[in-house]
Amino acid sequence: MGMSLARPQSFTLGSLLLVVNNERPDASEAAARVQAWGEAHQVSVAYAEDVVDEITATLPDLVVSLGGDGTVLRAVQILSGHNVPVLGVNFGTLGYLTSVEPSQLLDVLESLRTGEMPKDARLENRMMLKIHVAQKDGGRHTLRALNEVVVEKVESGHTVRLEVAIDQSVFATYSADGLIVATPTGSTAYSLSARGPVLSPQHRAMVLTPVSPHMLFDRSLVLDPAEEVSITVRGHRDVTLSVDGLHFVSLKPEDEVRVVSDAATACFLHIGQQRFHHILRQKFGLGDD
Repeated sequence: MGMSLARPQSFTLGSLLLVVNNERPDASEAAARVQAWGEAHQVSVAYAEDVVDEITATLPDLVVSLGGDGTVLRAVQILSGHNVPVLGVNFGTLGYLTSVEPSQLLDVLESLRTGEMPKDARLENRMMLKIHVAQKDGGRHTLRALNEVVVEKVESGHTVRLEVAIDQSVFATYSADGLIVATPTGSTAYSLSARGPVLSPQHRAMVLTPVSPHMLFDRSLVLDPAEEVSITVRGHRDVTLSVDGLHFVSLKPEDEVRVVSDAATACFLHIGQQRFHHILRQKFGLGDD
């Protein structure tokens, strides 16, 4: 079953949260313009770094991400599973997760404030992963990912051994540089560079892709979202665990990572007619001209 994709009938904009890539001066300048617009129109505007610890207490009506796809991923992580729409404003190269150009932003916000939803607006809910980490020394962690979870080698020049079980039944022990478990959204990220398949982001599935496997079976697996993937570190080498491109924890032999589909979804507010396959076509130069 796919993700929901619908035109919102109404939208109340009384508060918004800004997630900004402060390494880009143009993104910081746009944030200042949004803040000034909010003050002029009685819309509460907060910066994520100022309220990150209280985000679950007072959820905003909208999160505005000013940067590229990485900034959108950070916005989703900050929301911690709460279904608040994220509007991605593109300050990088053409992104899969951003849908608004900086020049459009204030017009879009003004439309939302007055309740006149842009005619080409749509809400899209995307699948996420829930990751349970059990370390032999007693450490326990629960994480979420919109793109992927990666278990990967630490030492250059050495492979690691990673045992994979699907629904508690051992499937294979991979000798590889690492393993990626991706969502359909994440199928165009690290998994794609490891020769994994491209999935429509409206799909629901988990993609298990080995990174530089040293074994006969080197293919990706596309799994049902109801299935559980367990990865146990075997052998004697440590690995690193990353979520949505950010290192989270180092793992030792016999540590385990369980990955399931999350009950929560990430919600995006898209503006315009640009669709996933259009972006894919542009990124890979698939046009005739």
